[in-house]
Amino acid sequence: MTTLVNIMNEITEKINKLKKEKNAVILAHIYQLPEIQDVADFVGDSLDLSRKAADTHAERIVFCGVHFMAETAAILSPDKKVIIPDAGAGCPMADMITAQALREFKSKYKNPVVVAYVNTSAEVKAESDICCTSSNAVNVVKSLSQDAAVIFVPDRNLGSYVQKQSGKDLVIWNGFCPTHNNLMLPEHIIEAKRAHPEAEVLVHPECRPEVVALADYAMSTGQMCRYVPASKTQEFIIGTETGILYKLAKENPDKKFYPLSELAVCPNMKKITIDKVLDALANDKNIVTVPQDIAQKARQPIEKMLKIKSV
Repeated sequence: MTTLVNIMNEITEKINKLKKEKNAVILAHIYQLPEIQDVADFVGDSLDLSRKAADTHAERIVFCGVHFMAETAAILSPDKKVIIPDAGAGCPMADMITAQALREFKSKYKNPVVVAYVNTSAEVKAESDICCTSSNAVNVVKSLSQDAAVIFVPDRNLGSYVQKQSGKDLVIWNGFCPTHNNLMLPEHIIEAKRAHPEAEVLVHPECRPEVVALADYAMSTGQMCRYVPASKTQEFIIGTETGILYKLAKENPDKKFYPLSELAVCPNMKKITIDKVLDALANDKNIVTVPQDIAQKARQPIEKMLKIKSV
């Protein structure tokens, strides 16, 4: 009888074979399922993945993440095929702002500077001056002159965190990540600390300000993965999407990790499955394209972002 493990191994073998035949690379976000992370050539946060997409010499990029990430890869690598295993893997936060809404918002200010979180559509990036990720957002804002209004879109929680850390006044769009904003609350930290009093609490700055205030540190997912192995602490409460726990435990087997909330699961990230990766790679399905005029405008703010280091 064929077991699930055997089936997964067969699929993985087929994917690895196709990667060589088609000169493809698989990039996976830290929130992806364990089997996706295992088959990926690189697992990282948004900034890490953006840099890998820009630097890869592969002819195809299979992007295991949500749509705006694949779009960013397509903008940075116009000569490559960028494939997303599930075209329906979107981002509710990115949908909370449109290019037209941003244009109307910008018109209220004199020569504003727009900082767009990478969790936005290509059209919104094209209307922006510089992009950022959660790992370099503070440094991005610090790099700007304060002569004009600085508009930060779309995440109000990350914007609030950046404003506090940078000491600069921001005009913040009222968007949010449903997973971080709605599923991780102050009471979850209180309960987790009570259950694990020796653990450090690391949360993502997309969490509510009142959650960040109760944590030991606010960090991007990539920063968490770099901080944990260097820390003398042995136990951690992790306040972000639960997919990161697999990578943390795999790379730090001597340490213990607890989710701030078991409910913190992004349904869009979990739309990517191993069989969809195989199907997309085998058949060049769900190729992500960005209109040339939009891509040209969006590339500059993305490239500016890539030049600025994370905190």
